[in-house]
Amino acid sequence: MTAAENVCYTLINVPMDSEPPSEISLKNDLEKGDVKSKTEALKKVIIMILNGEKLPGLLMTIIRFVLPLQDHTIKKLLLVFWEIVPKTTPDGRLLHEMILVCDAYRKDLQHPNEFIRGSTLRFLCKLKEAELLEPLMPAIRACLEHRHSYVRRNAVLAIYTIYRNFEHLIPDAPELIHDFLVNEKDASCKRNAFMMLIHADQDRALDYLSTCIDQVQTFGDILQLVIVELIYKVCHANPSERARFIRCIYNLLQSSSPAVKYEAAGTLVTLSSAPTAIKAAAQCYIDLIIKESDNNVKLIVLDRLIELKEHPAHERVLQDLVMDILRVLSTPDLEVRKKTLQLALDLVSSRNVEELVIVLKKEVIKTNNVSEHEDTDKYRQLLVRTLHSCSVRFPDMAANVIPVLMEFLSDNNEAAAADVLEFVREAIQRFDNLRMLIVEKMLEVFHAIKSVKIYRGALWILGEYCSTKEDIQSVMTEIRRSLGEIPIVESEIKKEAGELKPEEEITVGPVQKLVTEMGTYATQSALSSSRPTKKEEDRPPLRGFLLDGDFFVAASLATTLTKIALRYVALVQEKKKQNSFVAEAMLLMATILHLGKSSLPKKPITDDDVDRISLCLKVLSECSPLMNDIFNKECRQSLSHMLSAKLEEEKLSQKKESEKRNVTVQPDDPISFMQLTAKNEMNCKEDQFQLSLLAAMGNTQRKETADPLASKLNKVTQLTGFSDPVYAEAYVHVNQYDIVLDVLVVNQTSDTLQNCTLELATLGDLKLVEKPSPLTLAPHDFANIKANVKVASTENGIIFGNIVYDVSGAASDRNCVVLSDIHIDIMDYIQPATCTDAEFRQMWAEFEWENKVTVNTNMVDLNDYLQHILKSTNMKCLTPEKALSGYCGFMAANLYARSIFGEDALANVSIEKPIHQGPDAAVTGHIRIRAKSQGMALSLGDKINLSQKKTSI
Repeated sequence: MTAAENVCYTLINVPMDSEPPSEISLKNDLEKGDVKSKTEALKKVIIMILNGEKLPGLLMTIIRFVLPLQDHTIKKLLLVFWEIVPKTTPDGRLLHEMILVCDAYRKDLQHPNEFIRGSTLRFLCKLKEAELLEPLMPAIRACLEHRHSYVRRNAVLAIYTIYRNFEHLIPDAPELIHDFLVNEKDASCKRNAFMMLIHADQDRALDYLSTCIDQVQTFGDILQLVIVELIYKVCHANPSERARFIRCIYNLLQSSSPAVKYEAAGTLVTLSSAPTAIKAAAQCYIDLIIKESDNNVKLIVLDRLIELKEHPAHERVLQDLVMDILRVLSTPDLEVRKKTLQLALDLVSSRNVEELVIVLKKEVIKTNNVSEHEDTDKYRQLLVRTLHSCSVRFPDMAANVIPVLMEFLSDNNEAAAADVLEFVREAIQRFDNLRMLIVEKMLEVFHAIKSVKIYRGALWILGEYCSTKEDIQSVMTEIRRSLGEIPIVESEIKKEAGELKPEEEITVGPVQKLVTEMGTYATQSALSSSRPTKKEEDRPPLRGFLLDGDFFVAASLATTLTKIALRYVALVQEKKKQNSFVAEAMLLMATILHLGKSSLPKKPITDDDVDRISLCLKVLSECSPLMNDIFNKECRQSLSHMLSAKLEEEKLSQKKESEKRNVTVQPDDPISFMQLTAKNEMNCKEDQFQLSLLAAMGNTQRKETADPLASKLNKVTQLTGFSDPVYAEAYVHVNQYDIVLDVLVVNQTSDTLQNCTLELATLGDLKLVEKPSPLTLAPHDFANIKANVKVASTENGIIFGNIVYDVSGAASDRNCVVLSDIHIDIMDYIQPATCTDAEFRQMWAEFEWENKVTVNTNMVDLNDYLQHILKSTNMKCLTPEKALSGYCGFMAANLYARSIFGEDALANVSIEKPIHQGPDAAVTGHIRIRAKSQGMALSLGDKINLSQKKTSI
């Protein structure tokens, strides 16, 4: 084992600024000083020995003058001292002085103070010399009967470690501990004794458990946890034992300890796949989520529920528990709520959708009554999206959901209202029977809508789906009501003139001359430009938007007016009424154009909006059949195409998910024998305790696509040349926030290299955890040195350094070999992720760091280049497959990924193939990367540049 792998019991803080004391002064303090100075001297001796000093002359001094002292601090320090001091001669024999130490510790094991006895027993767990332990065995056995639990607990640990390391010293340990366990009352002692039996003699542990299996619920939680572990291990090794212990696991689900309940539920799922067992385990998980206050615990247990759902056989059982799962929504944390809603949505079926919708409707109404908070708005959005998905999958539910949700169109939070609008648009297109209801509700809330974006969407829906004469007239009434008095310009000027007080004089400045586009002069009155500010509260909503200079809504209104006017003409036969309605629509458009050209709005109308309104006026004046078709048929068809493409994409992704989960076995499939399978092939058969331990230590075995040995070799970096005196290479193991460098150092010389030290430094957001300890390398010998590096954020990091050493017998200075740089790949932290178009656009606007990468490759196919970028950056393409299919010479796609630190990375690929350069022309264009942090944006850009160069010839 290397130094990095040894178990560390004690950490000692060493102040480096002080000068190391001499051996003589230390000897003097240890002999003649008082207790305080002896304590300080002993601390210094310990630090010096840890730094590699031998100090053999102090051994007898400490035995004579320090060992007999009864001070507790000194006793504790001596335990550390005897642990680290060399106890053998160079030829491996035990030092004679250690017999005196052994006698002192025999006395300490019989000391009346329980702390001294217990701490001495703990120290004996660390001793590796059988000759020292042998005389102490009777005293250790006697400690099992001590009155204090602290002594008995540590005596069990001492016996266990001695039995494990030197079985011949106490061959009857399992029998001794079994008898001790039967009579013991203290929970911690019983736990240690039972733990020893599990590892030393499992049959005895099972015998003991069989005798007290009915009393397991009355045991302490620490003992219950160990019992769960034993049952799991026994049933894992010998499945025929399951029936014997499964009742015990069921009972432990009712334990008062959350940790025991969690472990018992996890064990029950692995032992049995019966519906009753799965239901009991899932119920236990749900109770834990609701009762535990820590959000991290809630998220971990929710993940376990999601894992259960992934199994096709368990999904049906969990569907019956959807209502229980929804109780978790009482948690205020948004992340927990998000996962819960997603899980409920995955489990919803025709049997429970009605209950689910009722609960979600109540939750939506609750969010309206809660005081405004950032998370409340986001939670409302989540609920709206969940109800949207339910209504699409179960159309019968839409009629119940829509009236409640449409109240939120007038919400101040634009994002939640936009989600509702999107849902309403889809529902009105898909469900013909709901159109009347939706239009009616839309007309009710239309006047209360506060956001211009929602207003535009609502106008479009009303214009598209009002099909009766009454509805068309209602829409026109609402529009007139929203616009206020017309013509707008005249009424606004009158209002302003009417609101001026008599004593106020209008100061008319000099008339300003402006040059128009045609080169002629236009005059602008100073009166209109310096009008007083008017209170805006009493303005109708649409009028307010227009006076604020938002004329995009006017273009939308013009389209809506054109649609309803053309439809009205088709429905009503009377020419007079037709003309009257069309004229009113044209008047509204004309008055808006007039307003846009005047100086009343804060911003003038744009040319695009003028063109659109003018076009609508032209269409209404001519009323041609072609335009009628475009306005009243083609628009709806394009929406229908978009929704059907979206639905198709969702179905495709669901199909892929179900294919992943469905385990299909062919008749000619090979039979897998547990003994012969590779570790990563049989996840369900692996020891879960061992897996969790490996994960904690960073030794998780990822499923590699290629041969695992080859993939490991791919991560080996050569640090020095073959002709250097010291050859070094490193295997870089990345485990989320930790990087472990396993460096192989080979002495290629015929000399002994002393104090061979690996000195490392880091660049970027990396931090070296500890300095690797020095080694001595024999001629042509090799050794492994491990170094841990912590990672704080997603960016490319560099580890660099050198190896320094002394040649034994040489008088020269220290030798140094400079190492090659190790580049830490950003791809180890980036994972593909998904987000909606709206979220992507919002993040794109918010993120301040942008990196523009020019495409420089020899690839000739646009799609091939995109796939290559996706593969080399670990990003996911958000642009649907349908939008990318076909060939038109250019391509635009949005990519998204998220790092393990929760950082988002966005990219927009805009590429084209210059056709004029022939069929073999390389792809050109740009990739724009946006991220919150500069490091992330730059690192991703570097990665793309590097991958482009690799493909280039």
